[in-house]
Amino acid sequence: MSASLAFNPLDPAFIADPYPFYHRLRAAMPVWQSPLGMWIVTRHEDAAAFLKDRRYGKNYVGNITRQHGPEAMLEPARASLGRTMLVLDPPDHTRLRGLVTKAFTARRVEDMRPRIAAIVDQLIERVAARRQMDVIADFAHRLPIIVICDMLGIPEEDQGQFFERSRVNGRLIDPVPMSREELDLANRNTLETDAYFQGLFERRRREPKDDLITKLVQAEEKGDRLSTAELTANVGLLFAAGHETTANLIGNGLLALHRNPDQWAMMKADPALIPNAMEELLRYDSSVQMTGRSTVEDVELGGVAIPAGHSVVAFLGAANRDPAVYENPDRLDITRQDIRPLSFGGGIHHCLGAQLTRIEAQEAFAGLIRRLPDLELPEKDAPQWRRSFTLRGLTTLPARW
Repeated sequence: MSASLAFNPLDPAFIADPYPFYHRLRAAMPVWQSPLGMWIVTRHEDAAAFLKDRRYGKNYVGNITRQHGPEAMLEPARASLGRTMLVLDPPDHTRLRGLVTKAFTARRVEDMRPRIAAIVDQLIERVAARRQMDVIADFAHRLPIIVICDMLGIPEEDQGQFFERSRVNGRLIDPVPMSREELDLANRNTLETDAYFQGLFERRRREPKDDLITKLVQAEEKGDRLSTAELTANVGLLFAAGHETTANLIGNGLLALHRNPDQWAMMKADPALIPNAMEELLRYDSSVQMTGRSTVEDVELGGVAIPAGHSVVAFLGAANRDPAVYENPDRLDITRQDIRPLSFGGGIHHCLGAQLTRIEAQEAFAGLIRRLPDLELPEKDAPQWRRSFTLRGLTTLPARW
């Protein structure tokens, strides 16, 4: 392997800007077997085909036990993740996803837009007089948490704990193994979250409401579609996935716009550009940088033969900047046409909440432009990125106006 292709996905320099490496890897070996044994895919064409191909499955438990031994699945965080639709294959994936799909239809999500816009205004009102905020903690993180709490039916008086609790641990789905300390933290967070939701399930059994948790509890009570352990794990997944990608899109997007002030000025001058701008921001600096599968049978991908039972990882951030698909891919252009970001994955695992994330981000930027048009980011040249490769986001983003 060329020295120029050696990289540490947890190196702060790589996390700060992984895109130069992506370009080198795509040019040299677009389908590359890394030293960890997994195959890395970087071209848009290959990644798009891979995401929709049924010859690749998740095989989460098999991959974890092969890497870390049979005891690995006794860790609460891994055991819980292993029960979620995120990492399951059909028929379990089909059964679990079918229970929640109706809550995320385009019509239902669009009907939530006025409520989302109102939340945006409330969050801005909380900080407007201060003339400063942490965009992540005060705005980008809070907005999607309130929205997913509304959908799930988490009472308003309980929501405060989720603002303060540690954010989703992206390291749990990173390709680089976690340290014992990181795994212990993930286990504690999982057990705390599970305990809260199990208590809420009991309340909804006694007092049903018109919310998603009540519907899932009722499915679990029938006993044939959802086990108690699956209920707990998948509600936790919906909560985590329901806010993490949106928070990162808002934070990463606002940073990118302020690093490209001509684009920020253009969007402020014409808010009608916001929907297309969100697609460009998804492409330019994706909240989710990679997704993995395992080969169910021998396959050929990008002209390379990959045997059955091997892990394959699509670098979505690399595919989104493929010069074969996008002219000047490293340039942010909110008027770019025919944008097809792979940021929400594809195939049967395409993100359920993709449209919800888009609407939340659209309303977030519309609110910022309307209420805080002179907002500035004093630390835009030295942002603080989270120590995670899979989930790309900022730990903090100071703003003032």
